[in-house]
Amino acid sequence: MLRHACTAITCIAAVLILGACGFAPKQPGQGSMIDVPSRLSDGQASNVAIHALGLVGTPYRYGGNTPEGGFDCSGLIGYVYRGETDTPPPRTVAQLSRYGAPLPRSELRTGDLVLFGSAVPTHAGIYVGNNRFVHAPSTGGTVRLDSLDGPYWSRQVATFRRP
Repeated sequence: MLRHACTAITCIAAVLILGACGFAPKQPGQGSMIDVPSRLSDGQASNVAIHALGLVGTPYRYGGNTPEGGFDCSGLIGYVYRGETDTPPPRTVAQLSRYGAPLPRSELRTGDLVLFGSAVPTHAGIYVGNNRFVHAPSTGGTVRLDSLDGPYWSRQVATFRRP
């Protein structure tokens, strides 16, 4: 019962966050440096973010890819994208680092991928707006919402991909 209440609260918070921090696609001449195409419609991108936010609190499990069994970072991404799009992403973080198109942080929108690691990324999450991302961080933890500007994540090498 408590888990369902938390999920409902998380979903309501997601709608409020996305409504307040959502994006409007930049028009030519409005400061957009690049035009990175996406396989996702604006609605799908928002749905990906809302779905990811609804999974906050799900236990971490190495190799996990369901809410019942838990998630690792790439399992979370695969589960969310399969549920909201017709194009499932690759399974591993290394494969995700080549999925879609690279983009600068200044062009992030909801539903984009955030990858961490220098030469070959070792961790990934889903960008949900307002410099925040949802990810499954580590053994013993749970899926959580973190800030790219937080003390730990701001020191990590981050790259961004638009599926």
